[in-house]
Amino acid sequence: MQIKPSASIRNNYNEIASYCKETGEPVYLTKNGEGDLVVMDVTAFENLRRSLEIEAELLKSRHERLGGAKVYTISETLAMMDRAIEFAGAKNG
Repeated sequence: MQIKPSASIRNNYNEIASYCKETGEPVYLTKNGEGDLVVMDVTAFENLRRSLEIEAELLKSRHERLGGAKVYTISETLAMMDRAIEFAGAKNG
């Protein structure tokens, strides 16, 4: 992680971009000594975004399960998938 003044993005864009791409780490930019922006590589950002989406889905599922939602075993899930495939095949065939 690096912390730099906001002017450094204008003056050292290539250096900051290279740092972000090579390390996958963000650069924190400050303005008047206070945190202002975070700059990061697009791939690192997309990976972070996907991780947060997956975590949110897992938390939602856990909350539903703790709230009494039906829980299916792997065998039950596979059986439901087989029935759905058979149904789709019969419907299209």
